[in-house]
Amino acid sequence: MRGPAASILVLLHVAGTSAFVVPLSAASPAKSLDGMVLTSITTGQGVDLGKALSATALGTKTLLVLGTHAADFNMVEYAQRVRYFLPKLQNKGVLRFMIVVNGKASSCRKLAELLDLPETMELYADPSGEAGRRFGVSRGFRPDDGRFSPALRLFCMGIGIGPPWATLGAVGSGYVGAPTGRRDYIEDALLQGQLAGRWPSVLELGPDNSIQRNRFDDFPLLRSWGIRPFELATLRLQNLVGIQFNHWEALKPDEPQCLTQLGGCVVVGDAGESLYSWVDRGLCDVPDFQSLVDTL
Repeated sequence: MRGPAASILVLLHVAGTSAFVVPLSAASPAKSLDGMVLTSITTGQGVDLGKALSATALGTKTLLVLGTHAADFNMVEYAQRVRYFLPKLQNKGVLRFMIVVNGKASSCRKLAELLDLPETMELYADPSGEAGRRFGVSRGFRPDDGRFSPALRLFCMGIGIGPPWATLGAVGSGYVGAPTGRRDYIEDALLQGQLAGRWPSVLELGPDNSIQRNRFDDFPLLRSWGIRPFELATLRLQNLVGIQFNHWEALKPDEPQCLTQLGGCVVVGDAGESLYSWVDRGLCDVPDFQSLVDTL
């Protein structure tokens, strides 16, 4: 941030009440993204993101995710969470779902294939990551320091060196669990990955592929927790091995700057008025979508 005029304080209730700074550009996305034209991978047509947000009709809402590169933890988790929460968001009046991926069109298509994303989720290719930067996402650790290669900057972020500073907390939560958390979206993503042949497999399925049992149901002492220890971390391991490692060449970003750039999301109402805005503060630091739904 560059001075108080560059940011506003937004209070978000995510796993308890926490306050953090969201750039003005993220709070006014229809304005900051006006003229930002990206190609839809479904239609092949260019779409002005700002104008699309401004065109949100009275009584309806639009969700826009400014994602990371297609192999990134944050991008995969955004896609998995939107996929699961899509019906709940629709019940809250969200009628359009726009997902920007920092990669070429073929990477977007591969990600959609791997995660079995419905066509309702409109994917847009942004190889340079410009849309996210205009929205106000973090560019990662020391983005303009030529002494650090993109890979080294990513390593520093991965071990918690910042800014941004939230990586360790977000990653650690996957191992610690959450007594009052909700695991429904985690099981849904684990199921989709298991059916696609990704490892590890922790669900026992019936003949119709419905979940009969989750191995974390046997976790000693803490089986009654909403999210058991290591449960979310297991999903992230499945994503790491089955998506990032196995499909890196198809999903990797073309632009080195996109390796460390983080993401964000916004829900707008009538004429593009922001109703909910978020910017990632580290690796794996994506919003709690149940809190997002409850906010609308």
